[in-house]
Amino acid sequence: MKRILNNRLTVVSLFIGLLILSTLLSFQPRKVAEQRPNMIFILADDMGFSDIGCYGGEVSTPNLDQLAANGIKLRSFYNNARCCPTRASLLTGQYPHTAGMGQMVTMPNVPIQPGSYQGFLDERYPTIAERLKPAGYSTYIVGKWHVGERRQHWPLTRGFDRYFGLISGASSYYEIIPAEKGKRFIVEDDKEFTPPTDGFYMTDAFTDHAINYLNEQKQQRADNPFFLYVAYTAPHFPLHAYESDVAKYEKLYAQGWDVIRANRYKRMQKLGYADKRYPLTPRPADIPDWNSVTDKAQWVRKMAVYAAMIDRMDQNIGRLIKTLKANGQYENTLIVFMSDNGSSNENVEGRKLNDPNKKIGEKGSYVTYDTPWANVSNTPFRKYKRFVHEGGMITPCIMQWPRGIRPQAGYVEGIGHIMDLVPTSLELAGLSNKELPGKSLSYLWGKNRAVSRTYCWEHEGNKAIRKADWKLEKDTEDADWELYNLKADPCEMTNLAQKQPQLAAELRAEYDRWAQQVGVRERPAGKSE
Repeated sequence: MKRILNNRLTVVSLFIGLLILSTLLSFQPRKVAEQRPNMIFILADDMGFSDIGCYGGEVSTPNLDQLAANGIKLRSFYNNARCCPTRASLLTGQYPHTAGMGQMVTMPNVPIQPGSYQGFLDERYPTIAERLKPAGYSTYIVGKWHVGERRQHWPLTRGFDRYFGLISGASSYYEIIPAEKGKRFIVEDDKEFTPPTDGFYMTDAFTDHAINYLNEQKQQRADNPFFLYVAYTAPHFPLHAYESDVAKYEKLYAQGWDVIRANRYKRMQKLGYADKRYPLTPRPADIPDWNSVTDKAQWVRKMAVYAAMIDRMDQNIGRLIKTLKANGQYENTLIVFMSDNGSSNENVEGRKLNDPNKKIGEKGSYVTYDTPWANVSNTPFRKYKRFVHEGGMITPCIMQWPRGIRPQAGYVEGIGHIMDLVPTSLELAGLSNKELPGKSLSYLWGKNRAVSRTYCWEHEGNKAIRKADWKLEKDTEDADWELYNLKADPCEMTNLAQKQPQLAAELRAEYDRWAQQVGVRERPAGKSE
């Protein structure tokens, strides 16, 4: 009788143990999902270093400023100086040449020439979506793709669950207009989307769909973490904005670019960014004194519309944050904000897309804000998009993760590169990131800050290497390589190449080894493609 009772107790105990184990296992996905953060990468397009409030700008960006106050903002964070190469690194964690995007996209009607300049993402290198999706992440993207024009290279073929956005580069914010070298596409998942005739503004539309995806995630996949990539086209030309947003800025910019730039510099000093190492670089010779400008009203209008585009983007980021909070997704979401290159000094008058009867900012207008205001956007640095001086490739970078990053005042001193975002994400998701050239950025908010980094760049013949505090660079406009100590001279005012020839030679040799490894193609001096 006693043996029977013991056997029954053993069976009951075993049953209870299995029940407890089954219960624990059933809750494991939710527990794991709660530990791994959601991730949102927000990328602005052609936005300069000092355009937003927390980096010295006069444009109203309260939502970005609040993200910075609740997280960290970086002093030295790099992109790849141009839209396509930057996006390739953000998505793959590779140097752009490795991923097939050493230059720009190729059009669908052009024969494919595989290699480092093929013009679409190399299928041998998985995207962040393809890496996170098998680990249980839902993957979403809205906005500008620009790393593959052919249908077989669109986002849903590269690991994303949902997509709404512009496959190509710039287009009107109100409609799709003809392109010079092929058709522009707005795509919803894999189907071409035709914007409504009225009431469509691209920045708002991208956010509308991002919010739909966040709500979909909450309702249908609440146990899974998610990755969302929001690639705004703002403030890339053409200059298009709501009149209600533009009206906030026209009086402000009537002061002219000299006063605005000086005031930005003063704000950067007050914020603690522009310390004594950061002089205000001189106004370039090709920019006139504001007092000598005759068509001031047109120039004021351009910058007012540009500012309004950033303002509207910030408003939409506020909508995203509000949705995250309403859905209970906010506390465990890493949000990263940056720009794809420095400000753009491009001029598109030759494209003849502008209707002179339309006011700048209205549907039918098609203009840029040009070199004088681009110089303001990059305060206090030199040069612009495409170039590898700091003005071409340094970007504001804000990181906020309430559950994982303690807010820090001032600017974090460590450096980072946009290709570091993939290994960072993989680390936070509990996945291996060892084979990638970049490194996790978690050191920026951890205990160990003494991390030395080396990065290289090449775009259209412009070349650079940064190793720790030293940077060797050569733009196609430069006669020879230049060497700067960025710790002491972050605005690149004193070329030390003649004083430090051995160091310059060592860095040049290291750059050459990298260039050969990733497939950099030499170009004739003084030319770009």
